[in-house]
Amino acid sequence: MEEEIQVPIRSDQDIVTARQKGRGLAAALNFSSGDATLIALAISELARNIVTYAKRGEIRLKAVGVGSARQGIQVVAHDDGPGIDDVDQALRDGFSTSGGLGLGLPGVRRLVDDFQIQSKQNEGTTVTFTKWKA
Repeated sequence: MEEEIQVPIRSDQDIVTARQKGRGLAAALNFSSGDATLIALAISELARNIVTYAKRGEIRLKAVGVGSARQGIQVVAHDDGPGIDDVDQALRDGFSTSGGLGLGLPGVRRLVDDFQIQSKQNEGTTVTFTKWKA
C-alpha cells in the first residue's frame, strides 16, 4: 500500500472524489470512523481552496509508516495558482478572502497532526498534512 493516489482537482466533482479516496484509504488502514471523517473534511477543504483560488491542482494521498508502530495518511494538496499573499494571516482563525464560512487553513491545521504550508506569489501553494492513527 506504498503507492500514492493522485486526484486531479478542477471541479466540485473532483473535490468529492478526493474526499472519497481519503476516506477509503483511512478505512483500508483501519482508522476510526471519526478520524476518517476528519481526514475527508481536511481534504475537502484543501481541494475547495484549489478550485476557488487556483482553478486546478492535485491532491496526493499515501499511507505512511505501514508495517511500523505508527501508521498514518499523508496528504499533499498542490496548485500552481496565485499563491497566498500572507501565509501567517491565512492561518489565523476567522480570516477569509472569499467571505466563506469554511474551516479554512486554520481549521485544517486543527484537524490533523502534522501540517506544513509553502506558498510563493505567482508560483502556487503546497499544503502537506499527516494524520496519525490513534
